[in-house]
Amino acid sequence: MALLTIRTAGDPVLKTVCAPVVKIDKRLRKLLDDMAETMYASDGVGIAAPQVGESIRVCVVDVDVKNHNARHDLINPVITYREGSVVDNEGCLSCPDLFGDVERAAKIRVEYISRFGKKKSLEAEGLLARCIQHELDHLDGKLFIDIAKNITKGRKNSEA
Repeated sequence: MALLTIRTAGDPVLKTVCAPVVKIDKRLRKLLDDMAETMYASDGVGIAAPQVGESIRVCVVDVDVKNHNARHDLINPVITYREGSVVDNEGCLSCPDLFGDVERAAKIRVEYISRFGKKKSLEAEGLLARCIQHELDHLDGKLFIDIAKNITKGRKNSEA
């Protein structure tokens, strides 16, 4: 595995709507593993392909910050259900040291393809739901700073 360079706000790849993945192969699985390693090394809980310069619909999330045993590799993810609303503080590996309050669905269901080509569905709430929604925004060319109610520097409650 290898650490990848995280692209930061201002990089055009972060404003690009990503293309769907059409082929799941060894190269894609290596990218997922490298993204996970990069996310863990950066103390993040989520990372999307455009954050490492790839304009494809792929993200990795793991909100178990201590044990790293709740990893989800999401290929071509689509949110099929949203419930409720909650505002919480977010940060982003692509926006170092910036934080802001973002309104997100409290509970979601996401359908995706696994790293082995299997169709999957995941119901999530709390930090996992927030993280998935944050990463899917990346796949649509949006950063949390585009939708945050406020932006502060140096305040950290959660990071995706």
